[in-house]
Amino acid sequence: MKRSISHWNAWGQYIAVAAAYEAVYEIARYCSQPQFLLTTGLRLACMLLMPARFWPALAVGEFVPLAENALFCADRFGTAWAVLIAIPTVVFYWPVLGMVRSKWHLYDAEGRLHMQVIVYASIVASIITAGLITATWMAAFMHDPGKFPAHDPTMVLVSRLVGSYLGALTLTPVILSLRDRYLRRQDVLTVAAVWRSTLLRDILWWVIPALAVLDWLALTANVESVRQLAQFALLLPVLGLAWRHGWHGTAVGGLLASFALASTAHGLLDNETLKVQTVMSVVLSGALILGARSTATRRMTEADQGP
Repeated sequence: MKRSISHWNAWGQYIAVAAAYEAVYEIARYCSQPQFLLTTGLRLACMLLMPARFWPALAVGEFVPLAENALFCADRFGTAWAVLIAIPTVVFYWPVLGMVRSKWHLYDAEGRLHMQVIVYASIVASIITAGLITATWMAAFMHDPGKFPAHDPTMVLVSRLVGSYLGALTLTPVILSLRDRYLRRQDVLTVAAVWRSTLLRDILWWVIPALAVLDWLALTANVESVRQLAQFALLLPVLGLAWRHGWHGTAVGGLLASFALASTAHGLLDNETLKVQTVMSVVLSGALILGARSTATRRMTEADQGP
C-alpha cells in the first residue's frame, strides 16, 4: 500500500512540474521577441536547478503548446515545419547540459555561484536554439518560397543566436539571484521586506525611468546614428546597477535593458540593432563574471571578519 502511494506521489510530482512549466513557458514565449528569447533562459534555469529526473516533465510541458501550434499551422507552413516545431527544444539540451552538470558544479562548497558555468551553458543553449529556429524557418520557406521574405539563412541564424544568448544570459541569472536572495534572507519574507530592498528601489527610481527615456529617444530618432547611440546608452543603467549590486544588479538590469533594446528593433532582422545586441551580450557576460567574483570575495571577507 505504501509503495502504491509513493508511486502515485511521484507521478503527481511529474504532472505538477509539467503543468507549472507549461504555464510559465507560455508566459515566457508570449513575452519573447525575435531579438530576445526568454524561453531559452527559462529552459536553462529549470534544467540547471531541477533534478535531472524531472527533465522529461519539462519536455512534456513544452510539447503541449508546441504540438497545438504545429497542428493548427501545418497547412500554412508545411509538414516538415510542423514536425520540427513540435519537438521540444529542451530535449536537445539534455546531452549537453547533462555533461555540464556532471563535469562542473553550479555552486562550490561554500555556496558561491560559478558564473562561468552559466555563461558556457548559455552559449551552448543559444547555439542549439538558434540552429533549431533556423531549421524550422527554412522548412517553412521551402514549403512555399514565395509566401515568406527571402531572408539570408546566415542572418537568421546569427540574429537568433544573439537573441537566444541574451535571453539565457539575463533570465537565468535573474532566477538564480532571486533564489540566492531568498536563501540568504535573515528575516521573514514580507512585502515590507521586499520594498526595503535597495535593488528594487534603484530599479523603480532611476533604472526604469532612464531606460524609458532612452527607449523613447531610440524610437523617435530620425537619424540612425542618434538611434544607435540611444541603444548603446541602454547599457549605462545596467552598469550602474552592476556597480551598486554586483551580479544581481547586472542580471536584473540586463533583463530590463534587453527588453528595451528589443522594442526599438526595426523588423525581424535589424542589422544595426544586432550590433548593439552583440556588444550588450559581451558586456553583460563580463559584468556577470566579474560581479560574481566580487560578490564572492566580499562575502569571504565578511565571513572572516565575523559578526
